[in-house]
Amino acid sequence: MHPAPDDEAILAIERPHRDLLKYYMVSSFVLGPFFPVLMIYGAIRFKTMRYKFTDEGISMSWGILFRREIILQYSRIQDIHLRSNVIERWLGLAKVLVQTASGSSGAEMTLEGLKEFEPVRDYLYSRMRGVKDDVKPPPVPGTGAVVPAGEGTVDAAALTAVLTEVAAELRGLREDLAAREDVRRD
Repeated sequence: MHPAPDDEAILAIERPHRDLLKYYMVSSFVLGPFFPVLMIYGAIRFKTMRYKFTDEGISMSWGILFRREIILQYSRIQDIHLRSNVIERWLGLAKVLVQTASGSSGAEMTLEGLKEFEPVRDYLYSRMRGVKDDVKPPPVPGTGAVVPAGEGTVDAAALTAVLTEVAAELRGLREDLAAREDVRRD
């Protein structure tokens, strides 16, 4: 399977755009006396930040002394958001926030410094949905029939047979429980 031309552009992204460094400089300048420290932190973060898009998932790493790496499989992605403030919009940048069902309220991964943020979002959505569409539903009990993925319909006769079987099992369980209750009373 060869990726589509747009997918090739996304797969080629390995670093944030250089305008992210400008964003870090302007952001740190706004905070006044902390400017030098924040600018050094931003420069190190920019220089060490790497992205890698693969067929299975996405990874992001950064840091020198305390190296951090996040790897997410497309199947774990629950939601994707775009966020940009005034300065980021002025520079044409945005952040892609990727959320999973990890239990934390924040994003599991934040891809920042991207000029092509909308294609990245669309790519992640297509991969996320593609993984979920490949999951085969379980067979309908008692019939061996499987509901095709993406089709919300079930054969009415098969469904009736399954429900009749379930009802018979429940009646049998209810009778057994009633008989045991009668034995306990005696």
